[in-house]
Amino acid sequence: KPVLKIDDKEYDIESMSDGQKTMINHVADLDRKLQSAEFNLVQLRFGRQAFVDALKASINKDESEK
Repeated sequence: KPVLKIDDKEYDIESMSDGQKTMINHVADLDRKLQSAEFNLVQLRFGRQAFVDALKASINKDESEK
C-alpha cells in the first residue's frame, strides 16, 4: 500500500480524500520544481563565474601587452 510519511508518521494514501491526494501531487510537483530551480541556479552561477574569469583573463592580457 502506498504511504505518505510526514513528521515520522505514516499515512495511508488510498484512504485520503481527493483533496488530500491533490495536495500530495502539488507537494511532489513543487519538490521537482525546486530541484530543477536549484540545478538551474548551479548552472547560472557556474556560467557567471566563467564569464568573470574570462573577463579577468582578458583584462590581464591587455595590461601585460602594454
